[in-house]
Amino acid sequence: MQKFIINILLITSFFITPIVHAQENNYYNIIYSEVSMYNQEQTDWITNAILYASSTYSLDPLLLTALLEEESHFNLNAMSGAGAIGIAQLMPGTASMIGVDPYNPLENILGGASYLRTQIDNFTYAGQYNITYALAAYNAGANAIYEYNGVPPYKETIEYIYSISDIFNRLNSYR
Repeated sequence: MQKFIINILLITSFFITPIVHAQENNYYNIIYSEVSMYNQEQTDWITNAILYASSTYSLDPLLLTALLEEESHFNLNAMSGAGAIGIAQLMPGTASMIGVDPYNPLENILGGASYLRTQIDNFTYAGQYNITYALAAYNAGANAIYEYNGVPPYKETIEYIYSISDIFNRLNSYR
């Protein structure tokens, strides 16, 4: 009986493993193509970092890709007038709270993924709107979501959510 179960597991893994690898390869190709439109010098590194961070924080890699595209167009050295740093545009206080160096590109991407995961988890009560609220919180801060009991009426935040949604939906269409 034990041999039978082991054989079933081996046969199942033989058929499932290529599907999993095919999906990872598909994500890689989609993300690589998107990143290459903005950053041709570091496309492979950024693509692998996005896949790594997405896996580490259980995020859809296309959602993280859409967020990073909106935040910095995949510029590892991006700086905003408000003081946000790097590809994930982390504010210094947020980076410190998460425990990452915002000037280290991998830590910046991991920090952005961690912060997005935290916001998604914070707004699970919102049901189908939890991703929307999480993106709004990434942009405007979680307190704004609590204050307005939803997405704050800030033009920048509303446009931010729509832009990420458009990018995400376009990337998803390539699956």
